[in-house]
Amino acid sequence: MTVRVLFLSEGTSDQGLVSHVEGIAADLGVAVTVSAPDLRWLPSRVGQSVPDKLRITRELGGTYDLAVVQRDADRGSPDVRRTEIAEAVDKAWPELAHVPVVPVRMLEAWLLLDEQAIREVAGNPRGRIPLDLPKATAVERIADPKQRLKDTLAKAGDCKGRRLAELQQRFPRNRHRLLDLLDRDGPVAEVPSWQAFVSDLSGALKTAVPQGVNGP
Repeated sequence: MTVRVLFLSEGTSDQGLVSHVEGIAADLGVAVTVSAPDLRWLPSRVGQSVPDKLRITRELGGTYDLAVVQRDADRGSPDVRRTEIAEAVDKAWPELAHVPVVPVRMLEAWLLLDEQAIREVAGNPRGRIPLDLPKATAVERIADPKQRLKDTLAKAGDCKGRRLAELQQRFPRNRHRLLDLLDRDGPVAEVPSWQAFVSDLSGALKTAVPQGVNGP
């Protein structure tokens, strides 16, 4: 039996999480199919809020057993985001089980821990410039993980001038690549928001019964 998963990300570069949803399921011996619709190509009436994304996805049709909904905590409480997601699902698609994915403060915090992956993505895998990466236990306290990641990639690539500008332009692509390279058993496994994601998803996959919840 296969669990049919709908993945709704905050942005398109977050869709690299799909491979980790699939990997966590594989570790549990659970077969899944994951759909991650790119809603950017739909009419402008599609908003960026979770209720809007759920609404339009439901209107498009499809059969799902579980929704995985990602929304960064930003500067608020992760519990507030979890409540927002739960309320959005209850409003837009109440019969659909869901798992919240709430990185603290931003998903970039999860990508700041693997030195070799950062050096590789920065194009300087043999670099020796100290990167001063945060500890897993402290990474969620960084005020602006996105800027910290940009700065760290620039330092790892030893980039200046034109090369620095080019690297900054590639940031969405590099971020996606770092997410692909993220080692689920590496330092990120010590980060509370990642632990919550793995625990919530594992529990939902273990109990999911593929009866399917359809759009209208």
